[in-house]
Amino acid sequence: MLNPALTQWLDAQAHALDVGECDPQSVLSQLASADVLRIGIRPELGGSGGNLADAVEAVAEVASHSLAAAFVLWGQRAFIEYLLQSPNAVLREGLLPSLLIGELAGATGLSNAMKFLSGIEALQVRARSLDSGWSLSGRLHWVTNLRKSGFVVAAAIDDESGGTPFVLAIPDALAGVQRSADLQLMGLQSSNTAALDLDRVEVDRDWLLHEDARVFLPAVRPAFLGLQCGLAIGLARRSLQEVEAHLQDGRSILLEPLNEQREQLERTVSELKNGLLDDRFLTRPAALFRLRIALAESAANAVQLELQASGGKAYLSEHGSGFARRWRESAFVPIVTPSLVQLRAELQRQAREALA
Repeated sequence: MLNPALTQWLDAQAHALDVGECDPQSVLSQLASADVLRIGIRPELGGSGGNLADAVEAVAEVASHSLAAAFVLWGQRAFIEYLLQSPNAVLREGLLPSLLIGELAGATGLSNAMKFLSGIEALQVRARSLDSGWSLSGRLHWVTNLRKSGFVVAAAIDDESGGTPFVLAIPDALAGVQRSADLQLMGLQSSNTAALDLDRVEVDRDWLLHEDARVFLPAVRPAFLGLQCGLAIGLARRSLQEVEAHLQDGRSILLEPLNEQREQLERTVSELKNGLLDDRFLTRPAALFRLRIALAESAANAVQLELQASGGKAYLSEHGSGFARRWRESAFVPIVTPSLVQLRAELQRQAREALA
């Protein structure tokens, strides 16, 4: 699926993307040039066709080369999905062309909102009504794809007057929008991940994505989480490919666990895609949560198997730099919001309520 030029660039830059030695500005441009951002979007909207499952595969393929680049792709593609599902057609028509060519970065600032939806935490951005829109104050602590040359971020907003929470797109050029320096992550340094402070930011009503966050968030959650699952899928597949390559050296004792992990991974991927396409996750989010957990565990198990297959070479810089990066990437997958701990807590809460 991926353009060979993009594949070559990702392989050449994977380490630099992880440790921050690659210009973050270039990531989105490379993805856009290869038309990866258009996958799963109708041609009449500027896309290349296909469906959401195809977009998940695109994230997975990029992640098999670089999780940092796939993290950027997830943020951009998730924001595009919010526009596609928003009733605000004028906003969609205005933003979508520049998002698809990578000129504008779209940031999915809804991690806090997804935790709010599950009752884990309160919304972190508050709004005071104005004649023309709202005045916003608050902080988004961790947002990816805040490209310094220009971005727009989605955020769920708490109405301080007690009204219904809503969802806005917030452009970076507004007065009072302050981006922090890039967060000092253990990896994924070239992903434009930072915090965002909002100090009395005046946003016009034209930037409204949806008037009711409690309606919009469950509707976009399957895409938010489904695309996110592509990170784990791509990482797991790449590690299992590395295991297979090592088995050519005679470590056949690992052949059985390799086949078992690969078969289990692809069964889970098929279940995810089927659920995204038949919309079952709209009414059964717990099923999606379980798949997200299972895929994260598949990635961790695959990297562990790669370590066993490579043996001591994994600790030699000459041979093990790719493995070391994948090891760090596998440590990140469980903590992407919603984290596995948060998902398990939500599943337990639902189980208790079902018994009550």
